Amino acid sequence: MSVVTVRVPAKVNVQLAVGAARPDGFHDLANVFLAVGLYDQVTVTPADALRVTCEGPDAAQVPLDRSNLAARAAIALAERHGLTPDVHLHIAKDIPVAGGMAGGSADGAGALLACDALWGTGASREELLEICAELGSDVPFSLVGGAALGIGRGERLTVLETGGTFHWVFAMAGRGLSTPAVFREFDRLSEGLGIPEPVASRELLDALAKGDPDALAAAVSNDLQPAALSLFPELADTLAAGEAAGALTSLVSGSGPTTAFLARDTAAAEKIAQALRTSGTCRSVRTASGPAQGATVISAS
Repeated sequence: MSVVTVRVPAKVNVQLAVGAARPDGFHDLANVFLAVGLYDQVTVTPADALRVTCEGPDAAQVPLDRSNLAARAAIALAERHGLTPDVHLHIAKDIPVAGGMAGGSADGAGALLACDALWGTGASREELLEICAELGSDVPFSLVGGAALGIGRGERLTVLETGGTFHWVFAMAGRGLSTPAVFREFDRLSEGLGIPEPVASRELLDALAKGDPDALAAAVSNDLQPAALSLFPELADTLAAGEAAGALTSLVSGSGPTTAFLARDTAAAEKIAQALRTSGTCRSVRTASGPAQGATVISAS
């Protein structure tokens, strides 16, 4: 093959339960992921040396060196199979950058699947997931898609049943939030408190399985939200604007700063989105539904 393109979705965390900091600095999580229909595309072609390019909204914020997760994915797969990662990785961004929706992780998973197809390495699903876990906590889910519970750092996945389509509105903030900074703030805010072991909510898992948006709205939670709001207080205004427009529930997506609003149906989502666009509380607004398929080869020649 001379060119392979992979499409890979964004995610929203419908539950993010965070445990106390471990000795290695990470936190145990119970992380319920839902893939949604905002996509990046990663196109891979042979080249004289590893090269990364990017286009799309906020592309200027995407690193184009070997720190990019797409580049790291190509390098990791090549090393395992005795190859040199001489490829051009082109990323067409549509997932918000630095928005808590796993855009960088999506690019890593997309590049991994694309390079596997380009090079014909024949890597098993287990090997690909193992490499994903080495790259980052959210990367395995970007490969799998759908809905899943992630434990450990979020990288050990159990696929979850979903019984219907959930409609979402996402509001992008005017600036980013550092995930490590949000976790540090979580540690500061919870210092001296007894932090329970993170577990998935049975009510939330049942709501996903039934496809019940009202039950899901009642069960969503994000233990990082207080920390994100502490570092970025203006997000509270965005959350309030979406709720006032009829959202069933609102929450910060992952470590933020993107805020997510669950809607009853497509018409309700459009009404909420329009209200947010005119609220003056966010930079841009997108609608999407989930679950969405994980990383998928959409063209290869």
